[in-house]
Amino acid sequence: MTEQIDMGRVEELAGKVIGDVAGALSLYMAYLGDQAGVFEAMDGAGRLSVADLATRTGMNEKYLHQWLGSVSAAGYVSFHPDDDTFSITPEQALIFTREGQPACMQGFIQAVVSQYESHEKAVETFKSGKGRPWSDQTECCFCGTDRFFRPGYAANLTSEWIPALDGVEEKLRSGAKIADIGCGHGSSAILMAQAYPNSTVHGFDFHEPSIDEARRKAREAGVENVRFEVATAQDYGGDDFDLACIFDALHDMGDPVGAASHIRKTLKDDGTFMLVEPMAGDSMAENMHPLGQIFYAFSTTVCTPASLAQEVGLGLGAQAGQKRLTEVLEQAGFGKVRRASETPTNMVLEVTG
Repeated sequence: MTEQIDMGRVEELAGKVIGDVAGALSLYMAYLGDQAGVFEAMDGAGRLSVADLATRTGMNEKYLHQWLGSVSAAGYVSFHPDDDTFSITPEQALIFTREGQPACMQGFIQAVVSQYESHEKAVETFKSGKGRPWSDQTECCFCGTDRFFRPGYAANLTSEWIPALDGVEEKLRSGAKIADIGCGHGSSAILMAQAYPNSTVHGFDFHEPSIDEARRKAREAGVENVRFEVATAQDYGGDDFDLACIFDALHDMGDPVGAASHIRKTLKDDGTFMLVEPMAGDSMAENMHPLGQIFYAFSTTVCTPASLAQEVGLGLGAQAGQKRLTEVLEQAGFGKVRRASETPTNMVLEVTG
């Protein structure tokens, strides 16, 4: 049987791939501009010639000329052909250089770059079917992950998510005991410690370098009501917690049922487990959109390999959905799961009983 090729479809798909290649290189250029401080130098400076920008940054005009051509074509920087100058709008600045703002995308971009940085190990893992521990990712991945999630937590954690939980905010204001499991670099734990000075926050993570970084950040922030310890989600110490939290990490765990079961045992009888996970529908068909595409990709090279490298290796993936997550939580012994809040990128589940 002769294979029939629809050249119209070939051209359409090839055009999409060209657009994707352009986008991939644009992210790389955005990363360069971030790390070299070029976006920051342009923010609020008005129109600049290549020579002006070279003076402001101390960088080579020839490199800047090429870089500006790429990011301007991408729409990341504004080009003014009337006088061959470049500028960055307030909106572009929010996306590319206003650190800490929820709209800043540089953490996301840095996480993408980290995956290309370790592409050989990713290919080896993908072909072998074996796990790849979180510790085997690059420093760029750790920093990019924290940098991406931190602004969202800062914008929502204490203003929207915790107030949406039944009776929890009052406990934390009065003075409570909080466990942040899989705390990474400690951003969420530090935010809660700052917002609720009468409470004590205990951050746990099995990755010792991340705990070291969390401790450094806590000292830098001057918060004294937060403690960080190296421990897994299945064996961290302490009990009688009023609130336990996992932020975008349960799906990375090899034994999420065991982790949730341990959390249930360490909570007070009236305690609450707040589970924050990537936004996802309950079927793959519901996740066929750009955000789903991104989360499935990171799940292929980061989340699922991390889970498969641990005991049980359930491999939930970053697009598990509320129905599958509820099944895990019910297996762990919890009786009630409610979606308390959500953002375009996250769902917040209140878990009790």
